[in-house]
Amino acid sequence: MSEEILINITPPETRVAVVENGVVQEIIIERLSRRGLVGNIYRGRICRVLPGMQAAFVDIGLERAAFLHASDILANNDELRSETINERVHEGDLIVVQVVKDPLGTKGARLTTNISIASRYLVFMPNFTNTGVSQKIDGEDERRRLREILQRYVEEHEGGGGYIARTAAETVTEEALHRDMTFLAKLWRGIRERCQIDNTIGLMHDDLPLALRALRDLVTPEVERVRIDSRSTLERACTFANKYIPEIVERIEYYGGERPLFDLYGVEDEIHKALHRKVQLKSGGHLVIDQTEAMTTIDVNTGAFVGHRNLEETIFKTNLEAAQGICRQLRLRNLGGIIIIDFIDMTDEEHKRQVLRALEKCLARDHAKTHITEVSALGLVEMTRKRTRESLEHILCQPCPHCGGRGSMKTAETTCYEIFREILREARQFEVETLLVLASQEVVDRLLDEESGYLAELEEFIGRPIRLQAEALYTQEQYDVVLI
Repeated sequence: MSEEILINITPPETRVAVVENGVVQEIIIERLSRRGLVGNIYRGRICRVLPGMQAAFVDIGLERAAFLHASDILANNDELRSETINERVHEGDLIVVQVVKDPLGTKGARLTTNISIASRYLVFMPNFTNTGVSQKIDGEDERRRLREILQRYVEEHEGGGGYIARTAAETVTEEALHRDMTFLAKLWRGIRERCQIDNTIGLMHDDLPLALRALRDLVTPEVERVRIDSRSTLERACTFANKYIPEIVERIEYYGGERPLFDLYGVEDEIHKALHRKVQLKSGGHLVIDQTEAMTTIDVNTGAFVGHRNLEETIFKTNLEAAQGICRQLRLRNLGGIIIIDFIDMTDEEHKRQVLRALEKCLARDHAKTHITEVSALGLVEMTRKRTRESLEHILCQPCPHCGGRGSMKTAETTCYEIFREILREARQFEVETLLVLASQEVVDRLLDEESGYLAELEEFIGRPIRLQAEALYTQEQYDVVLI
């Protein structure tokens, strides 16, 4: 599989695209004004304890207090695990925490006291002495080798924390792993010293900027090249890679073509399409994706695809293609949390099994952790995808100021009838000579055209003239009835 990573830099924004076999699979955007907080370590102060929720709010110096659940508070023994939240933390306590979820919508950041710091090959856990190996490393011999290397290092450096070998650690030499361990231990000592200097709250350690995180986390042996369209970022990337990931330096290159990098690979078009509800499939079928605060729903439709043999074959082929399309859209849009997929109903149990296996196979390449259930009695597949940062839509869009994010507006006809009722209300309560209706141009046009007969009848009924005035800044739902 051919894979490339594209890094587009402008002063206020960094964008990274992962392209597999010429197809854009993932887009990550970081804006200077809204840099992600995941991985950042803070010293905070407990500002409120909520026993009913078994949680606490923590002031870490951000606009909104962050959220810390009891399950995310480090427990050194089983007795502590059984304690309630108000027995473990108290208002005013200083606490060292790490962000595990960025603020989303009106929710503050999600915190943990189980600190972990990532490098190229390892994840360091200063509060544990355990060792582990990524589940994506399959070979038992390799898993055993890595575990032995990590365990020896932990035993030789007693009290120095625990380590987990990341997927990138596969086949890496013991010397390279030791370099990573030494670097992480030194980094943690520096963070701990800063936390002990005084009692101020705020940022103690921030994660790498997106361009360097992409090198650390996304470059695998399958990645043929990393293209960067900024010379200054290229220099920083090469310096970082030379120090920590020397094996990828040769694959980093500068792109200085006249045509923008994202235009060259069609990434801009994919970003535009990823903001639409409807996703067309090659067969003629399509997906309809609706993102809400509680969950994301995905509906699969056959559309124009009629198949060649029978209806069951048509449904099976569409669902198979949809499974691949859904996995790509989840990564592309960075959809997380609860996801409900409404595949077209299948009667053949083997077809159901194959569609689920296709879904699982495609999700195996996803960097985010996922969990899938079997097809329910209603033909739905429920799944979860770990959400650590905002979706593409939340980063690039805002709720419509006219409909308030509902996705629909009252028709001009509905607004006209509301105006009629308001006129009756006002005419009964107040003695006035004239009523002035302020409304959008669409509503005024309808009052003068389709509703002109009703307007004349109403004018005669209340015995007072009704004047109309179009307001350019009014939405189709807005109006005012002014008494003159």
